[in-house]
Amino acid sequence: MSQRLPATARREQILDVALNVFADAGFHGASMNDIAVAAGVTNPVLYQHFDSKRDLYKALLDDVGNRLLEQIAKATAEATDGKSTTELGFRAYFRWVAADHAAFRLLFGGGTSTDDEFATAVAAITAQAAAATVPLIDVDRPESSRRTLAHALVGMAEGASRRLVELGDDFDPDQIATEVSTLAWAGLRAL
Repeated sequence: MSQRLPATARREQILDVALNVFADAGFHGASMNDIAVAAGVTNPVLYQHFDSKRDLYKALLDDVGNRLLEQIAKATAEATDGKSTTELGFRAYFRWVAADHAAFRLLFGGGTSTDDEFATAVAAITAQAAAATVPLIDVDRPESSRRTLAHALVGMAEGASRRLVELGDDFDPDQIATEVSTLAWAGLRAL
């Protein structure tokens, strides 16, 4: 049994442990008992914080998505032009992927796409990332076109990350960010 922690600290600990359990086993392959054992708590303690496995998984998707969006927003807050914003945004994203493969697999692994509620949660995170990108796309195009371009940029980052995580090797997030942001910036400038 683990030491007694304040409720918020215990909840965070459970989320941290659940991230790895779900990333490795998937939603259907993981049990609440697996998570309780990994966290060093009893099932009743686990259920004090989360009503169900679905509730825990949804809370985890929201937590991971919010952390990703906050990192990108923080990294791009002081950018002075479109090019630096593009590079800083990609750099924050690829650093997040490099530092936490489990979080990437949780959000963008196949498990979330087979469940409507989870797919909707991930789509909302993707839409928020794209919405934050739209104002940074400084091209003479209608808003709907810039929104589509923003989704394309988000998809490009996700696709590159998916390949890197599947390879399982460590990668230099700054190098891949430079390459992908150069590609993105060249494409945006061509518009």
